[in-house]
Amino acid sequence: MPSAPLEAAEPLAFTLPRRPSAGSERFSGEDGPSAAYWTYIRRGTRSPGNLSGSAKRPPTQTIHQQAETGDNRVRTTRTLVAVLGAVLLAVAGCAGSNSPKSLSDVTLVLGDQAGGLRARVEASGAFKDAPYKIRWANFQGAAPLFEAMRSGDVDTATAADAPTVQAIAGGVPARPAVATAASPSSTAIIVPPGSPIRTVADLRGKHLVVSTAPGSVSHYTALGALEEAGLTQQDVQITFSLPTDAQAGFSAGHIDAWATFDPYLSIAENAGARVIRDGQGINGRNGILSVSTAAAADPLKREALADAMRRFEAAWRWSDEHPEEYQRVYEKLTSLEPRVAHQILTRTKQEVRPLTDDVVAGLQAVADRYYEAGVLRERVDVTKACDRDLYPGK
Repeated sequence: MPSAPLEAAEPLAFTLPRRPSAGSERFSGEDGPSAAYWTYIRRGTRSPGNLSGSAKRPPTQTIHQQAETGDNRVRTTRTLVAVLGAVLLAVAGCAGSNSPKSLSDVTLVLGDQAGGLRARVEASGAFKDAPYKIRWANFQGAAPLFEAMRSGDVDTATAADAPTVQAIAGGVPARPAVATAASPSSTAIIVPPGSPIRTVADLRGKHLVVSTAPGSVSHYTALGALEEAGLTQQDVQITFSLPTDAQAGFSAGHIDAWATFDPYLSIAENAGARVIRDGQGINGRNGILSVSTAAAADPLKREALADAMRRFEAAWRWSDEHPEEYQRVYEKLTSLEPRVAHQILTRTKQEVRPLTDDVVAGLQAVADRYYEAGVLRERVDVTKACDRDLYPGK
């Protein structure tokens, strides 16, 4: 398929968060966590906030905690959720109350993380002749992305297997529909340059920040690494933070170790951070593209989604066959340095697959491990959430 012009890509930011201007396609979730975000990560978890059991949070977490404590908790929460909803509606261009009568009336709001999916689509031109419209909503992590799906403001969400399981357990109306290739090495625990910490065992008594939330892919890596090193969650002070907040604290030397994922991992590595354990042998090799229950139940939107899945497959295949062109678009969209972009894009093969029995079994294994680790309150049967008919394959 022909490549879309580079000028079509609106650059995304991976530095400190800033508020988007009116009419921008950037989602307000990039500016920091809302009350709705912290409500999300508490749903379905047995040990929110700090798995070490301590009530204390680092300075970067204080403002998040204040948003839900004190006499003004209800007023603050309502205000933030109202603002969040208003921005989402303005940014994503959601349809009004009128139901679409044909595919030309349908707009799919595609939820993305750090521009990864959008870069493939724009580089490949896969949606150039789509009979429906698409809009993008970008997020810096899976937790705020799935919260947007809960509120009905995105129709699709692309994430790793672990946060997808957490979202389902937390009541998000997400239906896994497609598997994508994922690289375990794109998630890791890192330490600052010059840190005396050499192994995961050295984290005993240290502060480990995990991005983004309980149940995230980085959390899964951290749990596996701690268990492998003979440590429990109580041996380490674990807190959770959005990547841009953690990035600032890590760069300033306020964090002993950080469990994070690409692109933030590669950015930190190229700035001198050292990996003490990546996800190899811990994390699975499947990413998941989920659709919202409401979108999948709407006949016209479901028709558009089924077509979109085939176009996603074409975009992934094009990216694998044209790595240099894909990287150029990815660099322009994300404003990442070429060496960082190259590191991110070469970690794994680009492909889309149906939800095979092996993929579903892998999701269930993540759910079972999270329950055993105390991350989930109760066992979850992920097979009930999967929509295996939307993309049966080529």
